[in-house]
Amino acid sequence: MHSQLYFENLYLCLRHPCVLCFKNFWRFLFKKSLPVGSLSRLDCAILGLGDSSYPKFNFVAKKLHKRLLQLGACVLLPVGLADDQHDLGADAVIDPWFASFWGKVSTLYPTLSGVIPLPPTYTFHFLDDMQEKEEVRLRIPMDQTVPSQSHPFPARMVFNRRVTEPLHFQDVRHIELDVTGSNIEFAAGDVVMMRPCNAPEDVQQFCQLLRLDPETRFTLSPTDNTAVPAWLPQPCTVRHLVESYLDIAAVPRRSFFELLSTFATNELEREKLAEFSSAAGQDELHSYCNRPRRTVLEVLADFPHTTAELKVDYLLDLFPEIQPRSFSIASSLRAHPNRIQVLVAVVRYKTKLYKPRKGLCSSWLASLDPAQGDVYVPLWVKKGSLKFPSEKETPVIMVGPGTGVAPFRSALQERTTEGKTANVLFFGCRSESKDFYFRSEWEEMMEAGFLTLFTAFSRDQVRNALLLTLSSLCFCAATLNRCQPVCATPSKRRSSRWEVCPLRKPSRCWRQWRRRVGFRARRGRDRPAPTTF
Repeated sequence: MHSQLYFENLYLCLRHPCVLCFKNFWRFLFKKSLPVGSLSRLDCAILGLGDSSYPKFNFVAKKLHKRLLQLGACVLLPVGLADDQHDLGADAVIDPWFASFWGKVSTLYPTLSGVIPLPPTYTFHFLDDMQEKEEVRLRIPMDQTVPSQSHPFPARMVFNRRVTEPLHFQDVRHIELDVTGSNIEFAAGDVVMMRPCNAPEDVQQFCQLLRLDPETRFTLSPTDNTAVPAWLPQPCTVRHLVESYLDIAAVPRRSFFELLSTFATNELEREKLAEFSSAAGQDELHSYCNRPRRTVLEVLADFPHTTAELKVDYLLDLFPEIQPRSFSIASSLRAHPNRIQVLVAVVRYKTKLYKPRKGLCSSWLASLDPAQGDVYVPLWVKKGSLKFPSEKETPVIMVGPGTGVAPFRSALQERTTEGKTANVLFFGCRSESKDFYFRSEWEEMMEAGFLTLFTAFSRDQVRNALLLTLSSLCFCAATLNRCQPVCATPSKRRSSRWEVCPLRKPSRCWRQWRRRVGFRARRGRDRPAPTTF
């Protein structure tokens, strides 16, 4: 009886993962006091998800299988050990395993042969149009100490400036956000998390495809014990749901096509969706979706008959939630109180599709204009992995090419206010005149004696400029006696590849660099340009 109750709890754990419940089940299962035949009336099958690159590949599945056999359980199938390292991924094991599993189950339990699809996780209840409408917007929390993912802080955007030249191919934004009253604290190396929104034109197209009124209000009720997402207000408008919650700009996975095929009534579309959701059609799916980075919204447009048949209750099952994006904080609270600054490179690239691909968060941030009115960005802060020494005498060498210089700007602002002068920064970009971020700030720090700066501009200088810069890093590191010198040299096989050679003595670094590169500048060819100022 106790075994049956615990396995019923395990079923609930698998549907609604709970670490505590599974721990209790695991402890109970491995009790030495359990009799050998206590699970003799249990039919079970085990499928493990793992990665063979780890030493204990699918250890839990193997151990669980062995223990169930010891307790007398009837195992319907050999344990399935899915491997992410397989050419077809975990599906190479999952697909045939499930085919065998359902064949075995339908034989043992014929009444389950006509199982209907799982019910939706939530049910939509649309409100009467006559009810009073409220504007759905972010509100500043009054009873919260520290913002979190479930309760982000709506930070007002102070400015949004492009810091690259207008004709430069890369659009990079310097953005400042006001976090007054948020109780947010951070140090150099921490990251700010932001939850982006879908573009208004995409939201409009989505509502048109599904024949939804974006201004319609609704409430959600779970069909089981699942909690309603805290990020969604109750009641909520369709526009807010699509704009702030559903990730319609994501590249769909195989499971998306599998669920979408259950709504297909058009024979041609149903066959194509079934192909994309099958194991044999994964190459075709990769060519259709992954390689060109086709979005969920574009897939819906390609299957108009099936899209029109979608049931609104399945929206949260079919479309993933928008995931927050992380950005290194590029400012210090000591230099800019109650402010968070970030340096964002706007993602935009071309594939074989006519419409350029865009990064959801970076494009959304670039589109916000605080000059047109108040703009709020939901955010919270997480601890980063970069750590800087607290001792004043300890020197710090920082290497931050491109937008990677953002956390080092925060560190330099913080260290400058503390009077720490042993700061060395290596910065690289394409052009000194087009994307030299925070140049005036670096020059001010250098004049004040707080910074030693080395630069390399890949489009303005010859190849040897990078070699000289990295050689400077070797000597700087050796002088400060803080890390092992390295020498970066072009590979003999391909001039565009680099190899890093650790050396034990600083003098060898310079001699080996001269010998391997040939020091052509001495003979008057490819004379390196200065890389420091």
